[in-house]
Amino acid sequence: MCDIDHFEDDRQAFEARGLVTRKQFGAMLGAGISVLLPSVANAATVTESDVTIKTPDGECDAYFVHPATGNAPAVVFWPDIFGLRPALRQMGKRLAESGYSVLVVNPFYRSGKAKPAAAGQPNPPIQEMMPLAQKLNEGTHMTDAKAFIAWLDQQPSVNKNKKVGTQGYCMGGPIAFRTAAAVPDRVGAVGSFHGGGLATANPNSPHLQAAKTKAQFLIAIAQNDDTRAPKDKDTLKETFEAAKLPAEIEVYGAAHGWCPPDSQVYNEALAEKAWSRLLALYSKAL
Repeated sequence: MCDIDHFEDDRQAFEARGLVTRKQFGAMLGAGISVLLPSVANAATVTESDVTIKTPDGECDAYFVHPATGNAPAVVFWPDIFGLRPALRQMGKRLAESGYSVLVVNPFYRSGKAKPAAAGQPNPPIQEMMPLAQKLNEGTHMTDAKAFIAWLDQQPSVNKNKKVGTQGYCMGGPIAFRTAAAVPDRVGAVGSFHGGGLATANPNSPHLQAAKTKAQFLIAIAQNDDTRAPKDKDTLKETFEAAKLPAEIEVYGAAHGWCPPDSQVYNEALAEKAWSRLLALYSKAL
């Protein structure tokens, strides 16, 4: 989960260190997010659409993008606390151009359809999003994961002979872990980027549930998250080693939220590193 008390302090600290400036961030927003993500070499032509998926709790609006021809491994993309929006659509499209059928979901559909700011506009204050995030729990994570993967497996653009990947940012990290636990026979790879609450003391902690799967993991931890919970990376490493599951676990020298290009602490160099490691994971696990 995002940490409200530290979010603005973290942005200011990383701004002071020269990792991002208000002027740079304002210029990026003014230019629009489409120029922020590097283009994909030999990018596949893709087909994109807005879709609606029935779940036990209602109908989820989502963005589905995939190569225009043939079929490809599926990926469930869990947003951060700011939800489904242009920046994450762009990330999903970029992944599809790399050869995947990608479903970027609105995790807050129970509270209504996604109403993101237009491209180039700042996200709402995190305090406005917290009530939506607090409505989600282990049960919603699991039922949604099952519904989304079942929907993907009905799509002709999805290669059902390949494992499914799942990736999550911020609050999406633990949901990605639980996606693997919900459908362990289908999920082969899990990516968590500045995920919060991955390893808790509870018996239903996401890391304990994920350790019962057969997936491979990429866990990219924000520097300030590691400072506040320095033992988490060791707990994760020990848990996955004991389960004999491949897991790449690394602390990145960036603030919580550094991956999405519309984040106030976006770090392009380290976001690209994390993206390249994600592609490497998917290439070998899916």
